[in-house]
Amino acid sequence: MFKGFLKIFLTIAVFSSPYFSFQAKSSSLVTDNPKEIIDQVWQIIYRDFLDYSEKFNVNDWIELRKEILSNKYLDNDDAYIVIKDMLTKLDDPYTRFLDPKEFNEMRIDTTGELMGVGIQISLDEATNQIVVVSPIEGTPAFFAGIKPKDIIVSIDGKLIKGFTIDNTVKLIRGKKGTKVELGIIREDEFIKVSLIRDRIEINVVDSRINKTDLGVKIGYLRLKQFNAKSPKEMSLSIEKLEKQKPFGYVLDLRSNPGGLLEASIEIARQWINKGIIVSTKTKDGITDIRKAKSRALTNRPVVVLINESSASASEILSGAIKENNRGVLVGKKTFGKGLVQSVRSLSDGSGLTVTVAKYLTPSGKDINKNGIEPDFKSDLLLRDKDNFKNSDLGTVKDSQYVAAENILLKKYSAESNKNSYNPKKANIRNALKK
Repeated sequence: MFKGFLKIFLTIAVFSSPYFSFQAKSSSLVTDNPKEIIDQVWQIIYRDFLDYSEKFNVNDWIELRKEILSNKYLDNDDAYIVIKDMLTKLDDPYTRFLDPKEFNEMRIDTTGELMGVGIQISLDEATNQIVVVSPIEGTPAFFAGIKPKDIIVSIDGKLIKGFTIDNTVKLIRGKKGTKVELGIIREDEFIKVSLIRDRIEINVVDSRINKTDLGVKIGYLRLKQFNAKSPKEMSLSIEKLEKQKPFGYVLDLRSNPGGLLEASIEIARQWINKGIIVSTKTKDGITDIRKAKSRALTNRPVVVLINESSASASEILSGAIKENNRGVLVGKKTFGKGLVQSVRSLSDGSGLTVTVAKYLTPSGKDINKNGIEPDFKSDLLLRDKDNFKNSDLGTVKDSQYVAAENILLKKYSAESNKNSYNPKKANIRNALKK
């Protein structure tokens, strides 16, 4: 997040988990037997769990199985309680159990679309109120006139004082065509707004051409998350900007929490022509090395913006660009989340995310807890924090963007001087180009 002014916000249309980045595997069993569900989880952990904290004891885990399977369980809800308690013993916040409803929502989330109303919300840390960041253009909330800074105080007549963002999202989401009523406060006036839920498709890439004072074109791309649609959106955006022939690009990964591993690899291949992108190391050693495939969409200079909330897949992409000398990083050290979670479906429709490997940068550096260091450190300095909006990112109001742009301008100046006419050297070829 952008500390001090931009709070983490969540789009009602989509919730992207910051850390799930492996493909799901389905169980071949079909059962609602509570003990079998418990044992499925136990077996997955026993077989695949990467003990990053080095606190996992296999013998204790075997004894635990004997203990939990000797008990009786009335239904799946009893099993879920046991499973969650069992997983706490791993001391791994990323290995967790999801009941059928939670698991279904997570699978939908990674597709980049959901049923909702299309608003972004944040939790105001000072007032503990749910505040609208902005409606998404073309969605029910946009057409209904929902405005930034509207305070949501009720949903379908139910007061939400003290609610978290997640709790609020659950009430607003729903099936396409169903109605939800939001009670909002706007400039001290209470208003009720009725909305019809619809399918919301989120554009994860914002892109445009910025022109500097010198007239130099800079391509700006902001990637918000890595879902199934991200590679396609990124490739279309690059191809569109390439037609306008910018000198270089600023790729903004700030506050991008990550997402799908495959999405990060595919996007890296759009920027990097040759070299290792990432490798993964399981408890049995390095098992997978992913490389570029000589199909980069541009070879123009690129500067990547990162911050403390750039995590997981963002760290894979930024690390690959840095260590392959494809570009430079500007901003703050990244989050440091370099563990791979495999998403497994269980026989009753529930699921498990289990840490199975860790990411390594092309040079073999461990990302987890270490993060990716920028080449040029830069703070986000704001003169007017209250009036800074998401739309100001990638503009002259954004000091980190300005720092990135200046790096490109220095390179542009250096290349221009190199290619300019020098009478002392009788540089006739370049003189004729003029």
